[in-house]
Amino acid sequence: MLNVNRLRLLRELSRRGTLAAVAQAHSYSPSAVSQQLAKLQEEVGVDLLEHVGRTVILTPEAELLVEHADAVLQRLELAEAELAARSGDVAGTLRVASFQSVVMGWLPAVLDVLEERHPALRVDITVREPDIARHGLLAGDFDVILDEEYTGDRPHTDPRLDREPVADDPLQLVFPASWGPVDHLSELADASWTFEPQGTQAYEWCLAYCRSRGLEPDVRFEFEDLMTRLRFVETGHAATLLPRLGARLGSTAVHIQDLADKPQRRIDTVVRNTSITHPAIAAFRTAMADVASRDDRQGPGSVPSIAEQD
Repeated sequence: MLNVNRLRLLRELSRRGTLAAVAQAHSYSPSAVSQQLAKLQEEVGVDLLEHVGRTVILTPEAELLVEHADAVLQRLELAEAELAARSGDVAGTLRVASFQSVVMGWLPAVLDVLEERHPALRVDITVREPDIARHGLLAGDFDVILDEEYTGDRPHTDPRLDREPVADDPLQLVFPASWGPVDHLSELADASWTFEPQGTQAYEWCLAYCRSRGLEPDVRFEFEDLMTRLRFVETGHAATLLPRLGARLGSTAVHIQDLADKPQRRIDTVVRNTSITHPAIAAFRTAMADVASRDDRQGPGSVPSIAEQD
């Protein structure tokens, strides 16, 4: 009988690429991971790893075994979820990854709800951008992630994952209050802008949106941190586009306007299909929905949308 933990390590090596990465993810030493994989190789009687310089790659036989390991581990996770659902106990540790605006805007209230309803449940939260969080969810680093999809974006689909909508979050124009009102987006043609870094989903959407409205934004400031972007707006140095959940975190020094065509991002909770029935997952999703539904999400200083002809 093959050792399940060793199969898990082989699958992790397939996903993460290096022994060091597998070791870090599981709090092992690289030598311990190597020893476990060597024992697995003895068990199956075929070569699983090929050394290329200072790295190792999986042989075709190892790739075949990873496919079977995937199926075995998925069934085990499904069994664990079904047994936990039968017990009805909401306990243990739930590992959550979310982007910053949800962390700051909703998750403290979600924790309050969960502490009141399910005091035996521990929730660990980390900030990860959605594209990184999705990989972490599939790799087993997280149990649930918060994801986002912007109006016009290609949907993120993966048959291994289950999505549940939480809320729609309108996109808004945010600029220094000292600039005065803006009737048309084109009035900001000479302004400087702050976006998330190039290559991120949010950057690409903001750039495409401005261009679709006839504006080529002068993006001078790129920051991952939401509050840093807001700080540059507050101090009069840039305009930006933000979802309402993030925009409302700004001070009275920012001016917020809805966009005429009402673009939105949809916020989802995403879990692996094999863990849907787990009571901790269900409890978290319910708490998220409850907090989002009672949140009026009204940004500070919000005014009617800019003109339709932009």
